[in-house]
Amino acid sequence: MGVEGLKYDNDKLRWDLIPMECVEDVVKILTFGAKKYAPNNWQLVDNGKERYWAALMRHLVAYRKGELVDSESGEPHLSHAACCLVFLMWLEKQGNIKE
Repeated sequence: MGVEGLKYDNDKLRWDLIPMECVEDVVKILTFGAKKYAPNNWQLVDNGKERYWAALMRHLVAYRKGELVDSESGEPHLSHAACCLVFLMWLEKQGNIKE
């Protein structure tokens, strides 16, 4: 036939580029937190900017010291760090950063 269909998606977001296994790792951390506290409890934490920054740094420092896995959750420190970054990004977008 030789006829191709058209789809104008050149300027759209490329969701196919995201490594889904890394997203799944963040979802594991969110699931752990939802069981430990409550679903979306992280959105209600006072002084979230400072506290999630501190948590991010704790996980990164542990990773840099050679501790790959968080002892409490059994999940990688980098997954926890990525989750903290997502929290900080969300707080920034929502304007909910309580200094």
